[in-house]
This record gives sequence, structure tokens and C-alpha cells, in this order.
Amino acid sequence: MKQRFIGGIEVGAVGLGAMPLSIEGRPDEERAVATVHAALDAGVTLVDTADSYHPPGEEPGAGELLVARALAAYGGGARDRVLVATKGGRGRTPDGGWTVDGRPAHLHRAAQASARRLGVEAIGLYQLHKPDPAVPYAESLGALRELLDAGTIRLAGISNVDTAQIRLAREILGDRLVSVQNRYSPAVRDSEPELRLCAELGLAFLPWSPLGGISRSSLDGTSPQAPDPRFAAFHRVARDRGVSPQCVALAWSLSRSPAVLPIPGASRPATARDSASSAALTLSPEELRLLGP
Repeated sequence: MKQRFIGGIEVGAVGLGAMPLSIEGRPDEERAVATVHAALDAGVTLVDTADSYHPPGEEPGAGELLVARALAAYGGGARDRVLVATKGGRGRTPDGGWTVDGRPAHLHRAAQASARRLGVEAIGLYQLHKPDPAVPYAESLGALRELLDAGTIRLAGISNVDTAQIRLAREILGDRLVSVQNRYSPAVRDSEPELRLCAELGLAFLPWSPLGGISRSSLDGTSPQAPDPRFAAFHRVARDRGVSPQCVALAWSLSRSPAVLPIPGASRPATARDSASSAALTLSPEELRLLGP
């Protein structure tokens, strides 16, 4: 697989979003582990999860525990070769909703618990999941700086942010801020300013739900989605190339900037392999014009 960089660490250009493997509607353990292994077989070396990726009513960390078990079962030093990115600062409600908690004390506890579940001394990439409107963002970022200084985490990232928050994070964290994870897809392109700023600052931009418009997000439930006529061009290019529309969508995402590292979710080995194959698909200028800016 082609390679890209996160904070000087070389990883496969397409990662794996592990959210569908651990929230409601998740596959059984055998298929979930097989999905992670299929991604690794295809060259994926970035796996993204979060402590809040668990079904309502369960303890935090189901996704982290699953990733840790899958890497251990894969063997061959996978835990050392794969950059595991996790996130803290969100939670679940009993009815399936999502909460936000950016208090420094909470983030310290959450990061330490994530490291234990992942079975590591230091988390490779720890990301602040979402700004907490009840907590000054600088205070939450200060907690990340303290976690970096303590060696609990090696690198820091932020998620669901605007350009002002990226600049503030860079001011507080310096070069140890390495990534931004925002929603970005054929259907949701309003993070173009954040993407441009990441390219300018040398930060990796990790689109979450990168197949929006082509496939449903895990946040949207599990019911089938009919093709959206607004994105017919992706299906047309897919037919011409003999690949899936999802593969075209990821190739389009990669074409937007060398800073982009999409993290599509998967709940089946075939899906993980198909997503990984997009790293080898180079779209022509004509195809890119057809798909739109």
C-alpha cells in the first residue's frame, strides 16, 4: 500500500475505522477480528477507535479491547507496526446518545484507562474527541499537553474542530499536535478550510465517515441506503473502472491532499479489503473533474 505520514510516522494511506466493530449492530467477535486481520493483510497500519465506541449500557472501551485482542491474535509484531489511534472526551447515554466531557481530570483518567485496555505503556496517537462547550478548549488541550509530558501518550490529535481551534491546539501542543479528524466525504465537504490548514501546517487530516453519500455512516444506523443521485458520478466512474463506488470515493478523498488519510469503517473482511484497495486507484484529471471539487 502507498504510504503517508502522521507526525513523522509512516502508515498506509488508508486506515481502518473500528467504530462499526464495537457499537450497536456490531458483528460477532470472530468476524470483527477477521475484519481487522483482513485490513492488516491489505497493508493497513493505522487503526482508529475510541473509548466511547461501545453499545449503550456497556462499560467504556469495548472498541479498544477488541483492537488489542485482534492485534495480539495477528502476531508478527503487529502491535509494534500498527499505529493505534484512540480518542477520549465522549461517552454514551443509556438510550444510545452521545455525551461530551472535556474536563482535564476526565481526560487524564480516560487516557490512562485507554492505555491499559490497549495494553501499551504509551498510546501512539490520542485524540480529543470533541470540544466540550462547558470547558474552555485551552484547558482540554492543556490536559493533552500534560499527557504528552507524562509519557501517557506519544502524539496528540484533535477531532470535530474548526480552523481557530486547530491554531489554538498548535499553539498549545506545538509539533506534538499531528492530526485532525473531521467529517469529510463526497456528501460533507464543509471541512475544506480545515483540510487546507492541515496541509499548510503539516498535519495529517483523517476524514471520518469518508463514504458519506456513497454508504451510510455507523452513526446513521444500519439500514440499507439507496444510491444518492447527487453522487451518480462516483457510481459511473466505478462502473468504468470495475471497482466499487466506495473505492472511488476513497480514491477521491486521497486525491484532495497528501495530508489526507481516510479511516473508513468496516464490519466485514471484504469491506476492509475493498477500502484498502483504494490506495492503489489513481483517478485521472477527467474523472476528478467529473466527481467535482
